[in-house]
Amino acid sequence: MITAIIPAYNEEKTIGSVVLGTQQHVSRVIVVDDGSSDQTSQIAKLAGAEVLVHPVNQGKGAALKTGFEAVKDSEIIVTLDSDGQHDTGLIPKLVKPIQDDEADVVNGSRYLHGKDDDTPAYRRVGQNVLDAATNISGHLKITDSQSGFRAFAGHTIPVFGFHSSGYTIESEMLIDAANAGLRIMEVEIEAIYGEDSHHKANPVKHGVSVLLRIIRDMEYNRPLYYFGAPGAVMVLIGMVLSIIFFSEYITDQSPSLLPTAMAALLTIFGSFIAFTGLILHSISRMIKREMHNM
Repeated sequence: MITAIIPAYNEEKTIGSVVLGTQQHVSRVIVVDDGSSDQTSQIAKLAGAEVLVHPVNQGKGAALKTGFEAVKDSEIIVTLDSDGQHDTGLIPKLVKPIQDDEADVVNGSRYLHGKDDDTPAYRRVGQNVLDAATNISGHLKITDSQSGFRAFAGHTIPVFGFHSSGYTIESEMLIDAANAGLRIMEVEIEAIYGEDSHHKANPVKHGVSVLLRIIRDMEYNRPLYYFGAPGAVMVLIGMVLSIIFFSEYITDQSPSLLPTAMAALLTIFGSFIAFTGLILHSISRMIKREMHNM
């Protein structure tokens, strides 16, 4: 059985057509109304969807968590956005790798074969940054980490922690899947962007919040990057400054050794940070190896 989960928040204009289109390709459609103040729930029900309602808006991550908790008996789960940007006719293409036992998670990508001219430029710039951060944190090669159009094999449900209640959930789920050793595949999709296709008034603020969450999670998932890279940079800067300041001191261009001492302290601090990253990385690998052998 294929079940579709559609998180929705004030999407009365599009939810009906999204549900009707989705029903052509799945056995069950669940709309999670995340505290809408319009007619989203009523229209979704009229279109034939099962509707789960959050009394107040909690965020996309919370909506997906509610949806996944309700579909534990499904063989395949499809997630898509409620604003009409996803072509429901591509659902068979999305689920096929799972049906053919080629993947456990399928990510619909707008950029699998390069640039998508329909994506607004300001969005793509931010997405490039988020893609890079997600790929580093999860050791992935994903071209569209913020896609909401995905398919999951039913056995993958316990893997996802749903710690994020907001839009960071897109990256979090990919990283969870990678850490669990799931097979992740991408298929090409298209997206249609309307004026009201996104509810975030400030896309810059949204992108920064997602990036900060990914970086914070990187502390646990990729400590070598989180600690090691900044530590190495500090060591390099400290060593260069130490040489410069000490040269100025011995040539009487500087009357004090204080700048040299401060640069030396930066080098020592950077070494400590980098060493911490190495230790945590080793511990992380040991834990993952033990969990894999259990």
